[in-house]
Parts: sequence; structure tokens; C-alpha cells
Amino acid sequence: MSAAELPSAQIRLRLGQEDAHYGGNLVAGATQLKIVGDLITELAMRYDGDEGLFRAYESVEFLAPLYAGDWIEATGRIVSVGNTSRRCEFEVRKIGTARTDISESAAEFLDEPVVTLRAVGTTVVPKDHQRFPR
Repeated sequence: MSAAELPSAQIRLRLGQEDAHYGGNLVAGATQLKIVGDLITELAMRYDGDEGLFRAYESVEFLAPLYAGDWIEATGRIVSVGNTSRRCEFEVRKIGTARTDISESAAEFLDEPVVTLRAVGTTVVPKDHQRFPR
């Protein structure tokens, strides 16, 4: 299977007030890692028919802050496959934001997305859990 044929996944969502953890409505970085966890689970399901187990992060970079009211788009893709391991790359982008400076309910999408996180991680799917023959 070529790299172009390996699965990818995407999640798009709005961060709510319940996601604010720090002063100024700042969202904790752990929120982005939870989303990456959901992406890697979907990737394992698409490739193996099993949720797999997130084994390790190779790298995580928090590149820009997120706040309650921000809209994000998170993407992940499998970039290489071993016997039981699947190495994946992830990116989270801020695509929209609340504009409380205009009114309580004002919001807008950004002209250019802002990358807020890049990460690389590996999931493992035991051989006897891999349901799709290769």
C-alpha cells in the first residue's frame, strides 16, 4: 500500500467555554492531545478494524494558543506501517474565532488558518486484532 493510499482522518469543532482552563479563556494543550487521541483511534479503525492502543508520542509542538470560542480543524494520517505499529502525523489548525470585541455572539473564520499543534505518534494494533488482511 503506497503512502497515498494510507488513511487520513479529520475532526472539525468549536472549543466551548467548558474547554477554557486558564485565565483569559485559554484552552489547555491537553485538549488538543485528546483530539489527537480520537484521530489516531479513527486511523487504526480505518486501517485495521480495531481501535489499537496509542503507544507513544515521538514529538509534540504547541505552536499557538487556543481560546474558548475558537473553531479548529484537526487532521491525522498514517505515514508508515510496521507489523503492528502505525506511525501517524497530526496537525491542529485554528480556522475561526469568537469576536467578543464586536459583540457577545460575533464570530468569524480566519482568512488563513493558524497551526496550533504538530505531533507525531505511534499506535499499535496486535496481529490478532488486525481484521483487514494485507
